[in-house]
Amino acid sequence: MERDLYEILGVTKSASADELKKAHRGLVRKFHPDVNKDPGADVRFKEAQEAYDILSDPEKRKLYDQFGIAGVKSGAAGGAGPRPGAGGDPFGGGSPFGGGQSWQGVDPSTFEEVFGSMFGGRGARGARGRGGFGGFGADEEEEDRPRSGANAEASETVDFVTGALGGTRSFRVNGESIEVRIPAGIQSGAKLAVRGKGGAGGHGGKPGDLIITINVTPHPWFRREGNDILTDVPLTIAEASLGASVRVPLLTGSVQLRVPGGVKSGQRLRVKGKGIQPPKGEPGDFYAVIQIEAPKDLDSEGRAALESLAPRLANPRTGAQWTE
Repeated sequence: MERDLYEILGVTKSASADELKKAHRGLVRKFHPDVNKDPGADVRFKEAQEAYDILSDPEKRKLYDQFGIAGVKSGAAGGAGPRPGAGGDPFGGGSPFGGGQSWQGVDPSTFEEVFGSMFGGRGARGARGRGGFGGFGADEEEEDRPRSGANAEASETVDFVTGALGGTRSFRVNGESIEVRIPAGIQSGAKLAVRGKGGAGGHGGKPGDLIITINVTPHPWFRREGNDILTDVPLTIAEASLGASVRVPLLTGSVQLRVPGGVKSGQRLRVKGKGIQPPKGEPGDFYAVIQIEAPKDLDSEGRAALESLAPRLANPRTGAQWTE
């Protein structure tokens, strides 16, 4: 009575193609006569190869499940018979490697795994296998080795001051609260990696990372140029002409700024070292950008004062190329 092919491979009748392949490769590694010199190993190898040759072919497997091995050999219902060879041997004759079995029916990737080291090379995918034979178990090692999890992505927003000064912020990602350190000077579009908060690893591998893209909101007063912080400081005509002392807000705290008389709109007054202080490199500066505001609503006395002053003021357009 012929043995059941599924039993030979050690799988159930519902085994998937991958399960068949894995079982077949395990038996090839164990019983191939060029590796295993024990009596009967060649028979076990031949049985495993014949079983896999039939069950790995969807049409042959269907015939086998319906009619048994006789159905496969006779090609019932349009099926194919056994491979040509002496006495109906599906392996087609003797082995060129001296093992008594042919290699032509062996899955090419299995052949590469089993014989890679015998020719001074490495097994499939360049992996070294177990038991001192290069390539043995390469697929299993590939499947079972620890694999890092995939990275996950998220997008979060921080305010301008936090982006400039740095700090720690709590973000809620996928229902979990995560503390994230924001480096000073971060800009919109920068990415931060939170280690181990991505996808789970396989076979004991480490989890992936959570990659957060940071968006920095604008500020109503401040703007940045590199590591420098700028803010507009409005002055009256009198303050700009005579000079003044003005308190100006900084990123943290404030400073009493002395404005010299005769400043112009757009002129910058620097407060050294009060800009962004990055983790590495020199800190930026803080700049007060002068904006002279002309009065819009003058009473009669104010208008009279300016009208009397106007003839005494130098024409600021003198020397301009468009002045006649």
